[in-house]
Amino acid sequence: MESAIDWHRARALLEWQLELGVDETISDAPIDRFALERALREKAATPAVAVADKAPAPPAETRVDPVAVARQAADAAGDLEALRAALGGFEHCELKKGARNLVFSDGVPGARVMIVGEAPGRDEDREGRPFVGRAGQLLDRMLAAIGLARAESVYITNVLPWRPPQNRDPKPDEIAMMQPFLRRHIALAAPELLIITGNISAHALLGKRGITRLRGTWTEALGLPAMPMVHPAYLLRTPLAKREAWVDLLEIQARLRQGT
Repeated sequence: MESAIDWHRARALLEWQLELGVDETISDAPIDRFALERALREKAATPAVAVADKAPAPPAETRVDPVAVARQAADAAGDLEALRAALGGFEHCELKKGARNLVFSDGVPGARVMIVGEAPGRDEDREGRPFVGRAGQLLDRMLAAIGLARAESVYITNVLPWRPPQNRDPKPDEIAMMQPFLRRHIALAAPELLIITGNISAHALLGKRGITRLRGTWTEALGLPAMPMVHPAYLLRTPLAKREAWVDLLEIQARLRQGT
């Protein structure tokens, strides 16, 4: 049976419908467009969920505790040379990257008196020894005034073995990670008394700051008698403070004569 509409007329009607926006036919049964869209979303999400369920969990980030590493390395050192090597191999302090040399110690290991300074300066960084600049020269004269000398009767170290950039004060985290090495250093050197010079040293060994208030009064650090003193660099800037430093030196001399 032939259609009542010829081919050309039928084509013209279809084109007219397309121009009006009719782009799909209507079936006999209604279509739930919302259900169709929901099914497509669920289908698209299902493979991703399955992959995520099967994929192994990423490993948890491992954080290194520099203080714990320092404590372990320091405790393992059986003598001063081993402690120097442990410090040289410690890679968690950023100061090491900008320093020329490790500044470990100077003087006589096992001496009755051990001096703890703050941190190396430019001259110390260059030579690899503590207290060799102007402040070190003044320290030598101060020690000589009470019959002491680094080459014979004094052992010297610093809280930090590497020079901070531009001689800035050490940061709390830098002091914290060097404390285990400092404590072990004092234990291995086994002095009879400590001279603690400057705020940084007082903070590291006494947990206190305000060296101008602390100086001149005997205290205890790591089970040893300790005399806090202003740093020789402070005396270079403040010559009037030399009178009080002289009083502190006489206290140290008297203590040594009494056998501590």
